[in-house]
Amino acid sequence: MVFPPPPPPNNSNQFRAPPPPGSGGGFAPPPPPGGNIGGGFAPPPPPGGGGGGFRAPPPPGNGGFALLRLLGVGNMSFQPPAPPGGLAAPPQPGGQFGGPPGGPPPAPGQFQPPAPGMFQAPGPPAGPGAPPPPSQQYQQQPPMMQGRGVPGSAPIPQPPGGMGHGMAPGLQQSHQSNVYQENIDFNITIPERFFRLTCDKIPATNNIAMAAKVPLGGVVRPLAPCPDGEDEVDTIQPGSAGIIRCKRCRTYVNAFVHWLEHGRSWRCNICAQVNTTPSAYFCHLDDEGFRRDRFERPELSKSVVEFIAPAEYMVRPPQEPTYFFVLDVSAQAVHSGMLECAANAIKRSLDDLPGGKRTKIGFITFDNSVHYFNLAPDLAQPQMLVVSSLKELFVPLPDSLLVNLTESRTVIDTFLDSLPEMFTKNPAPGLSCLGPALKAAFTVMKQVGGKMVVFQSVQPNLGDGSLKPRENPSLMGTGAEVKLLRSDSEWYKDTAVEFSRQQISVDMFLFPYSYMDIASLGDLPKYSAGSLHSYVMFNLEKDGPRFEEQVHKTLTQNTAFEAVLRTRVTKGMRITNYYGNFYIRGADLMALPNVNSDSVFGFDLSHDGENLASNYVTVQSALLYTNGHGQRRIRVMTQAFPTTTLTSELVNSVDVFATCNLIAKQAIDVTLKTTLDNARMRMQQICVDLIRAAKGGDRRTISGYAVPQAPQSNEDEDDSIPTSLELFPLYTLALMKNVAFRGGTDVHPDERSQAFFNINQMWLCKSKAFIYPPLFSLHDMEPSAGHPTEDNADDTPEESFAGRNRVLLPSALPLTIDSLSSDGIYLVDNGIEFFLWIGREANSNFVNSLFGVPSLENVEPVLNLDNGDEFSTQLGNIISALRDDDADPFSVSSKITVVKEGDQHMEARFFWFMVEDRASFQGGTFSYEDFMNFVQNPNAGHGGAPPGPGGPMQGRGGPMPPQRQQQYGQGPPPPGGPPAPMPPQQHQQYGQGPPPPGRGPMPPQQQYGGPPPPGPPAPMQGRGPMPPQQQQFGGPPGGPPQPAYGQAPMPPQQQQYGQQPPQPAPPQQYSQQPAPPQQQQQYAPPPAPPKPRAQNGNARRAPPPPPRGRGPPPPPPPPPR
Repeated sequence: MVFPPPPPPNNSNQFRAPPPPGSGGGFAPPPPPGGNIGGGFAPPPPPGGGGGGFRAPPPPGNGGFALLRLLGVGNMSFQPPAPPGGLAAPPQPGGQFGGPPGGPPPAPGQFQPPAPGMFQAPGPPAGPGAPPPPSQQYQQQPPMMQGRGVPGSAPIPQPPGGMGHGMAPGLQQSHQSNVYQENIDFNITIPERFFRLTCDKIPATNNIAMAAKVPLGGVVRPLAPCPDGEDEVDTIQPGSAGIIRCKRCRTYVNAFVHWLEHGRSWRCNICAQVNTTPSAYFCHLDDEGFRRDRFERPELSKSVVEFIAPAEYMVRPPQEPTYFFVLDVSAQAVHSGMLECAANAIKRSLDDLPGGKRTKIGFITFDNSVHYFNLAPDLAQPQMLVVSSLKELFVPLPDSLLVNLTESRTVIDTFLDSLPEMFTKNPAPGLSCLGPALKAAFTVMKQVGGKMVVFQSVQPNLGDGSLKPRENPSLMGTGAEVKLLRSDSEWYKDTAVEFSRQQISVDMFLFPYSYMDIASLGDLPKYSAGSLHSYVMFNLEKDGPRFEEQVHKTLTQNTAFEAVLRTRVTKGMRITNYYGNFYIRGADLMALPNVNSDSVFGFDLSHDGENLASNYVTVQSALLYTNGHGQRRIRVMTQAFPTTTLTSELVNSVDVFATCNLIAKQAIDVTLKTTLDNARMRMQQICVDLIRAAKGGDRRTISGYAVPQAPQSNEDEDDSIPTSLELFPLYTLALMKNVAFRGGTDVHPDERSQAFFNINQMWLCKSKAFIYPPLFSLHDMEPSAGHPTEDNADDTPEESFAGRNRVLLPSALPLTIDSLSSDGIYLVDNGIEFFLWIGREANSNFVNSLFGVPSLENVEPVLNLDNGDEFSTQLGNIISALRDDDADPFSVSSKITVVKEGDQHMEARFFWFMVEDRASFQGGTFSYEDFMNFVQNPNAGHGGAPPGPGGPMQGRGGPMPPQRQQQYGQGPPPPGGPPAPMPPQQHQQYGQGPPPPGRGPMPPQQQYGGPPPPGPPAPMQGRGPMPPQQQQFGGPPGGPPQPAYGQAPMPPQQQQYGQQPPQPAPPQQYSQQPAPPQQQQQYAPPPAPPKPRAQNGNARRAPPPPPRGRGPPPPPPPPPR
């Protein structure tokens, strides 16, 4: 674009050039009349504007536009305008600086006179890779001049929370001001498969965030597979200008940066630094302030791009993809079939390993000694080298232990074929030297890094890293249970950190037949960015196929080597916590030796005390890695989120599934730092606070203060929950009862630790099923269910289909025992495994179709879905579709557990999924009806306590939310009709009758099957003042101390926060433990909850009859102390 020479300016002596940075804050005196403007150029005329001409902009690289640089950030001083009569305009009526917030800006070519002393020059800039120091803040400043001749620029109002000119303290405006009102295209978003934030809008100030109670954060999956129909990530080869980055915070140029000076400079959307555009990257701007070539440059028009990294992004040349296998060959590993299965899975995957002819591979086996294998290509068969000394390990033949896969393929195949037979007569049962084997593998791999895959079936008990059995049933269900969930040895964490430094990642496959201490072993994959899979009581026939499929996926899926990940966020916000498997270098750099398509990371966002200087917040995640072809790449994901000052807008933008995914990751962190009770309490408090804030509406943000919790006398209470949060109470309740966080004594510590790993690595689609598993009714499903369909009707919810072929799913039911009937067949899918519940009166034709026998009485069920029968074919298609991810080329089958009605052990486990019913552990006494009443009426009774023991269950908390009506439908009941009454023996089994013969009553704190004994729960946060001894989790200091870890359980009358008489503490909230007599006399019994009001004109349903089977069977009595 060519600029014609303009006429001479009317008054070229109005401004002086800005002083250099660091010369002090504030404004210099006005220039004397007739002063010289000095070097540089005056602003060009606005598009279509008049009133004086200016010189054309200079070519790139020759300086100029010094005056316009002050439009970027407050780090450059400038001169005040000339007296009225020049370019300045009088203030607009109706506002302090020319109009109310959100009103029209000054006309083009005008700006408001700033108040003296409002600007401060910054110190010298930080290094190229350093983030902006937290002490730097955007200075309070009045609206400034609109960029004359700079398309897309706008006035810069006052920062939120600051005082306007002439305003007295305490009269701060509640709206957001002094922000960059820039032209941003919010339609440029990161695909949901890569990135999800808990809300689509960001609170403009910390006061608004505190009032809205929305958990701020997000989850990122940087290498998510691309589904059919979506575009692959664009790859960019940088030109002669290199990769354009901010010189202060090192942000990558993206679609949301603001271009200044006709494209000669750009303002970083993270730190607001103004950067000079290299000449080779220059392009003129259009009338809207965007570059004319933005659609030709993916980094300026798309949210996810991938740069090919130049040499300066490499510490060393890219290494060959390396895979090293460490296999347990103890007697248990051989006899269970694990070793044979692992060898088959590895051999099956060799042709698909990344790297092609560059791939390297090696093997080590171990039992009570370490076995190396020479796989040199000139050998006819592999040579085994045994090192029996575990204290003086050495590496024989270091050049032949890690070999090229293509060159040594014949020897490797021979080794894998003979591996199961090598150790069939292993005389070392139950002995494992895992630690020395890891050290030996590290010595072989440390020069190149890569992926280490470990197969382990025995708890390590020899050499370094040996673990002692510490399973202690007496700690289960107590505050000290968390000791079993923490690592018992620092050796594995220290080893993992050293592995991470050498770019080695560890994937573990565990096969426990007894306690294995996954909490300690898990530190190895956690801090080396690996994964962990466990197969309890491994059975070759049932578990072998899915184990081989998982190994194949782990080895052949898209993998990034030698990676680091950093997430940046706009100044004024900060990332406070990270979640996932990684090791943090410095403050915010995730060290990731390996990243694959299943790697997921979470983070928390918060305000850092500064006011946002923009009307949007940008989040950018950058992954630097080496792909399987040895090419160094940088995947950059950037998205801008608008800010808001309204609670209603913030609440309506909440993503329930992303929020629950993040809350689950946070709860793991709370559990390991405190207790499971505190984690459940925190989840419950988040739900209550968020619903109350949403129902309070925008009144909560007035002047940054929250309104009273209870409605005023002249206000109508709004009982409705916003549409975006209708499912949030249900998913919160389900998460509190999930196997990862449920209380009681029936969750094995290894199982809970594995659940923690699953949650940390779960993306939203899988965590949704893991938190609230769908319950499918199979016996009455439609004939079209289980078959592909092309139905694209708008009224059919997407949840009704699964898989690439859009297989129609049966109707789903609420997770309550009321949904089950003895003549039915039901399938539960928690995203990891399936549970198939067979009623004792189920149709014999259906049972014969699935198991080959008409009845399962006294028969061990063996499921067969390949007999060609219509019913079994439908079920097989449904199960396959539920595991068929349309974006993931790998499909891993899941274990199917058959549960017969009346099976004491398995049915009790199946009832764990009935999260809408009451559970018997502390914190699980809410049913869904109780929890909805509590959330909507938190001030009812004593802090919204659940109903007392023995009372009938109330209605289901009002009409079903519309989302659940679509999910579950409102069709007629199943053909079997309502469930038949439970036989007396089952009443005894599930805790609704006397205990079985020969089994005495359980202590109150460990009894199953009944509601908690009466006891006044302490009020929760926000329920009004309470004395110091009643403060709950998350309250101010001064409350009762927590029990010391490892403290022995106390009698019920003394087990109050772990204190001994004569200083008893009040009972925990919803505790099943009886309170001391002196405390029971201090409180009146909780009043009956008020009758709930009808919602949306519909009356609540009548209380249902007591459901069948309230909980798992009572456990055996605890061992004597």
